[in-house]
Amino acid sequence: MTDSTASTPGRTAWLMVLLLVPVALLNYMDRQMLAAMKTSMMTDLPDIGSKANWGLVLGTFKWVYALLSPVGGALADRLEKRYVICGSLFVWSAVTWWTGHTDNFQQLLAARALMGMSEAFYMPAALALITDFHLGPTRSRAVGFHQMGIYAGTILGGFAGYAADAPDIGWRGAFSFSGLAGVVYALPLFWLLKNPPAGTDSANTQTKPTANTNTASPHQSFASATATLFSNRNFLLLVACFTLPALAGWVVRDWMPDILKERFHLGQGKAGVSAVLYVQLACLAGVGIGGWLADRWMLLTPRGRILTSACGMLLFLPALFGVGNATTLGMAIGFLILFGLGWGFFDCNNMPILCQIVPPRLRATGYGFMNLVSIACGGFADWGFGALRDRHVPLNLIFGAFAALALLSALLILRIRPQGPESTQPA
Repeated sequence: MTDSTASTPGRTAWLMVLLLVPVALLNYMDRQMLAAMKTSMMTDLPDIGSKANWGLVLGTFKWVYALLSPVGGALADRLEKRYVICGSLFVWSAVTWWTGHTDNFQQLLAARALMGMSEAFYMPAALALITDFHLGPTRSRAVGFHQMGIYAGTILGGFAGYAADAPDIGWRGAFSFSGLAGVVYALPLFWLLKNPPAGTDSANTQTKPTANTNTASPHQSFASATATLFSNRNFLLLVACFTLPALAGWVVRDWMPDILKERFHLGQGKAGVSAVLYVQLACLAGVGIGGWLADRWMLLTPRGRILTSACGMLLFLPALFGVGNATTLGMAIGFLILFGLGWGFFDCNNMPILCQIVPPRLRATGYGFMNLVSIACGGFADWGFGALRDRHVPLNLIFGAFAALALLSALLILRIRPQGPESTQPA
């Protein structure tokens, strides 16, 4: 495909992104509600017992999600992506509904495991479909627009604390309503999603594999695809850069409502909103600015997306130190806003960078492996943070360690060497 064609995606390309935004919203709203309703759920399910057990609830989702993400990515690289997307949405929404009907700690663990199993298939397929349609200088903006649904869902999930406190809704009603909404939306979505048009790099690799041994053919086995990815130095660096900042990201998302509630003596509703509203609005701004900046920077250098992501990681450093040492709610919110802005720069460029370093037919599989490592480590971060808090380890020490990991990640991402301005050629 020529650069001029790639630079002017049609209405269908943007329609695909628009259709997926509500799915991303539901995906993360269903996750965030759990963190926002912690007090109500632990009161109603007293056998949860401790913060470490609550961290286990959070971590179980991530570990199952992580293990199955490469499988979901491999399926998305081999099947029509709308089957994978809509099936994932339908099943995780049904599990969300069931979560509102659990009666004890063990059932809640099982529900979160099933949630991780079903949600693992969505993100690799959705981002691969978006990058199939957006080949040129709209790629970061298109991915960033989809990620806005994630931040909107996280914001809505943050308000779930108020729903949990409402006698006529409660935490059970919040899960039930969210689950039903997803089940209903999955049905028309199946008929509205389209395959990428003929002539895109993804379509071409299905019919015209090259002689390059690094190119993934349509029938490449999962073992062969895995070997291709993990023999790619750039891919290994990207996996590390995708994982290290996410350790802090998961703790901020999953534990910040509880941190603010305890540290500043807030109610459950206000703590949930304060923990997610401002930081996620900053993320929305960050993906908009970061996507535009990366696409513009790519006109000057093929490292434009890498440099934009590195800038975002550098913003994490003062943000995490500040969150760990904040003495007032306003100060904590200010540093969370800075963190969210940096996260937006980082988040909208991971898949576009992947597209510069791996063949098109390995993108969903590659993103699945990125999820495997990042989210599995995020699960240990959630559990470990709960255990450290049970032992009264100071927050400034914990967040200082996260800041050091973010700095390491910024240094590593600068070592990635993209194969070209955009990956329409095999890596």
